[in-house]
Order: sequence, then C-alpha cells, then structure tokens
Amino acid sequence: MAVSSAVPLEFKMLVLQCNLGLPRHHLVTMTSGNVSGRHPETGLVVIKPSGVDYDKMQVADLAVVDPEGRQVEGRLKPSVDTATHLYIYKHRPDVHGIVHTHSPYATSFAALGRPIPLVLTAIADEFGGPIPCAPYAPVGGEEIGRSVVEHIGASPAVLLQNHGVFTVGPDPQAALKAAVMVEDVAKTVHLALLLGEPLPIPAAEAARAHRRYQEKYGQR
Repeated sequence: MAVSSAVPLEFKMLVLQCNLGLPRHHLVTMTSGNVSGRHPETGLVVIKPSGVDYDKMQVADLAVVDPEGRQVEGRLKPSVDTATHLYIYKHRPDVHGIVHTHSPYATSFAALGRPIPLVLTAIADEFGGPIPCAPYAPVGGEEIGRSVVEHIGASPAVLLQNHGVFTVGPDPQAALKAAVMVEDVAKTVHLALLLGEPLPIPAAEAARAHRRYQEKYGQR
C-alpha cells in the first residue's frame, strides 16, 4: 500500500504545470516527453505518469517515487524514463528539475549525432557553449541517465543521439525554460545551415556573454 509522500500540493502543481508546458510550447506530441521535479526537503521525485494525454492530466495522476524508484504515491505508474531521471538526480545533487522531449529541430541534430554549434548569442547566453550530443543509449534503464551525466558538462541541456533532448535545472521551471530554448536555437541553426555555414562565436566571448546573462539578465 502506498504511503503518504509528504510532498506539498504546491510542488506537485508546479510539476504538473511544467508538464503541461511541453505541448503548449510545441515540444512534444501525443503522450511523449516528461517533466520531473525533486522536492528539496523530502528528496522524493514527482514525475509524469506513463502514456497519459497532457490534455487529460491532473495533479492526482502524477506519480511520486523515492530515490530508489519505489512508488510512494499515485494511482498511475510513473514514466518509463523514471530510472533515467533518478540516475541524474543521484549524480547531480544540484539538479531538482528534469525535462525530456523529442522536440523536432533539436532532435534532428540528435539524429545526426551532432551538437548544436555555438553560432548564436542566445546559445552563449543560455548554454555557455555548444549544446553537446551524448552517445546513443538504450531506453528503459540507467544507461540514458549515465550518458546524460557523462556528457552534459556545465550545460543545462544535452542531446541524446538518435533519441531526443534532456534538460536540467535547479527546479522544474528552469529545466523547462532550457528545453524551450534548445528547440528555439535549434530551429534557427537548422535554418541557417540551409543557407550556408553559420559563423562561430569565439569561446571567450561566449563565456563573457554567458556570465553577463547569468548575472545581469532579468530582475534581481
């Protein structure tokens, strides 16, 4: 019998709203993709249920699992990517939100096994460098999580060869923002490649722009 998760309703609602943001931002189709959040106080993970339509999803449908993957709350089974999320959380204590999508422009780079090159100021600002592409890993276990952790580096986003996109953040909202920005810059770079060879931004300038964006952008 499931026990009380002690995860506040407010946090579950945050994870639900971030999941609903995936189709709203055209990052997923049908039931693909997922968002999870690790509750900072309890360490429990709230994640999208497997195979549920976004337009029908409610907060009660979300699954809550402990760090070992045991479901402690929810009537529906968790995403098939749960082991991947848990592996990332285990090895990245700074991460409390994860998003996985198959957004088309970014995934077109993943299909080629290619990183998204550092050719836009938006890439420098948000990611600090090229968006890396991790090697292929089979779905269903910890292999994808291991590939993500080993290849994401300091970026909040990584492509997975032949698969899609994973983004991370200090909370689910930050991970969602990274997922939206990955697809946005991937579309622009994709279009630029149709016209010619995009011009790279030097690494030092990218580092300066990224630092300035992180320190100065928005309200403090």
